[in-house]
Amino acid sequence: MPISNTFTTDDAVGIREDLSDVIYNISPTDTPFFSNAKRGKVSNTLYEWQVDELADVDLTNAEAEGFDNTDFDEVEPTVRLQNYVQISKKDLIISNTQEVVTKAGRRSEIAYQLAKRSKELKRDMEAIALSNQGADNASARKTASVLAFLKTNTDFNATGGGDPSYSALPDDTRDDGTQRTFTEDQLKNVIQQCWTEGASPKMIMLGPKNKQVFSHFDGIAEQRFQAPGSGQSTIVASADVYLSDFGELSTVPNRFQRDRDALILDPEYMEIVYLRPFKQRPLAVTGDAEKRLLTVEWGVKIHNEKAHGIVADLNT
Repeated sequence: MPISNTFTTDDAVGIREDLSDVIYNISPTDTPFFSNAKRGKVSNTLYEWQVDELADVDLTNAEAEGFDNTDFDEVEPTVRLQNYVQISKKDLIISNTQEVVTKAGRRSEIAYQLAKRSKELKRDMEAIALSNQGADNASARKTASVLAFLKTNTDFNATGGGDPSYSALPDDTRDDGTQRTFTEDQLKNVIQQCWTEGASPKMIMLGPKNKQVFSHFDGIAEQRFQAPGSGQSTIVASADVYLSDFGELSTVPNRFQRDRDALILDPEYMEIVYLRPFKQRPLAVTGDAEKRLLTVEWGVKIHNEKAHGIVADLNT
């Protein structure tokens, strides 16, 4: 007990608050698909590109000496693919008073909130690109996601599952089937399909649950110990590179993809295109506040869907 009439902090008025000048934010901002995809520009809301492939191997390709070429093979035209860009945005309104008062952790509220909104916008774009979304030219255009393209190198549950169907514009979506356990045989099947089609995928992109399932495939060490003599031991419980029969593939966890999909990707054949890049601009003043709008007009471009694959309908 303090001596009677001891003046303590409970009695005092005017003690300055102890508010840290740092704002702690652990929300994830890593976007592996966008980080690995190429960047491109387009000049219209509907953008197009062409794909082609060689004829099948002909085991009867033998001719007699001195033959006369009178029968010609049919020339196959290239295939023209399409997709739309979509507009994504974030906005904010900050009172002029809030902008000028002294704040902890940031000098300008507008600058701080714009930086925050830009990270949120990139997260939205990552999730949209890896969602199950078909191209749509409605009032609010939508770009076809990666899943809307993939129809050749696939492994899905026949109970309800199915590949998208399209010829030029991937405006269909995957049929989600009954979920099942992710197995190495499924992964090997899709990698083999990719290789047979001529592809050499470099990356396996997984949601958090199935990244852990992948790390426990037979033959992958569950725990490895590094025990330096004087330092702290480290336990590594993941697999970062998968050595398949057809080459090495990096495994990349992604917080923003659907956990039910395991994507087998070749970054050389995937691209994010922009009709209008990221831009922030002030809006008209209608009161005692500042308004800002952050926009981007962008789309997904899968150069050739046979370069990629998917193991679908996985447990989450």
